[in-house]
Amino acid sequence: MAKPDPGLGENRILAALPRADYARLSPHLQRVEIVTGAILQEEAERQDHVFFPESGILSLVSSLETGEQIEVAAIGNEGMVGVSVFLGVPAAPIQVVSQVPGTALRLTAARLHEETQRGGALYDRLGRYVHALLISMGQSIACNRFHDLDARCARWLLTAHDRVGDDDFVLTHHFLAMMLGVRRAGVSTVAGRLMKAGVISYSQGHVSVKNRTALEAASCECYAVVREQLEIVFRELPLARVR
Repeated sequence: MAKPDPGLGENRILAALPRADYARLSPHLQRVEIVTGAILQEEAERQDHVFFPESGILSLVSSLETGEQIEVAAIGNEGMVGVSVFLGVPAAPIQVVSQVPGTALRLTAARLHEETQRGGALYDRLGRYVHALLISMGQSIACNRFHDLDARCARWLLTAHDRVGDDDFVLTHHFLAMMLGVRRAGVSTVAGRLMKAGVISYSQGHVSVKNRTALEAASCECYAVVREQLEIVFRELPLARVR
């Protein structure tokens, strides 16, 4: 498997690896298709694989005993599903579900452990990604508590727009309501306001971003905070010392 180039359609963590590191890892990577609604990780279930998304959007979802669910973070081609495995914990009380279909590279947990025990580039990038993910989750909590639904919806649509890399994508009322922690009626109301303002069009689960600048203006500061933290992951910094 040739080393990918950074950018949409490839996993940015893997694309940032030195060629020698990627060559050592690539025979163990398996590309898999991920359809909408696919569950890559169940709550408290032992994870034997991790996933490096190349396209699409995956959501980390927290559930309550009442059955209510809310997204605590979104993962695109900048990240990895299975950070608990990287941290040495084989299971976590989080479900990971696909919101927008795409592909991912699957790697066994055992092979990830073997590779990261070497230190070096993958260990360094994953460590910094975990930092960005924690910031993202914390910002999401603050956003859901203090910002209104319109701003939160705009933030999520911007996040989706970044990860999909296209003005048009599939996103159902059901999924968006779950991600924002509201009823479907609330999603219909805020989507209606955005459509009336000419920011998006939204019909039968298909979203089209018409005015990116206006969408950014409608969002809260949380979008910019999280995006900046994710970009830090890919800035050139010294690698972790090899053990």
